[in-house]
Amino acid sequence: MSGRNTTLTPPAEAVAPVRHPDAPAPGEPLGAHYGHCFGCGEGQPHGLHLEARAGEGVRVSAEFTVKPAHQGAPGLAHGGVLATALDETLGSLNWLLRVIAVTGRLETDFVRPVPVGTVLYLEAEVTAVAGRKIYSTAVGRIGGPEGPVAVRAQALFIEVKVDHFIDNGRPEEIRAAMSDPDQVRRARAFEVNP
Repeated sequence: MSGRNTTLTPPAEAVAPVRHPDAPAPGEPLGAHYGHCFGCGEGQPHGLHLEARAGEGVRVSAEFTVKPAHQGAPGLAHGGVLATALDETLGSLNWLLRVIAVTGRLETDFVRPVPVGTVLYLEAEVTAVAGRKIYSTAVGRIGGPEGPVAVRAQALFIEVKVDHFIDNGRPEEIRAAMSDPDQVRRARAFEVNP
């Protein structure tokens, strides 16, 4: 296809990403951005419980263990679950830029099957920024940072204001998140994904 990847290729005016001075230090766990998030929230019994850590520059690493509830074909992770893990990891990058951003486009390559019981190790980095557009890539490896590549992704995130969530989210969850007395948790609830 001639138009493929055009929205995932940064424009000529894109600039290198800059880590925000108040971003978490390299190695610091990022924690769940929202307790009920399927990707990282502790309040989801069948969620991924993905654990992300800040890396150097504008990079993060994350891990999750593929559970029986995550399978598609017998004994193998569902492709949508793997795409979710990539999306969650890529979304965590926005915490290092200190912006609220949602997934605009996610293109995933499935390289090899990921068995139930496997720990998937993910790394992601922001490659460029152009206005409100944030370009990034990720890779998922089986068993650790040197393991075989199982999945790859390229993504485009779009910076938004918190009103994006207030205007589009279900009112009861929005009210609960907005009333959280912990200011950091309240702000982080609106960080990742539409």
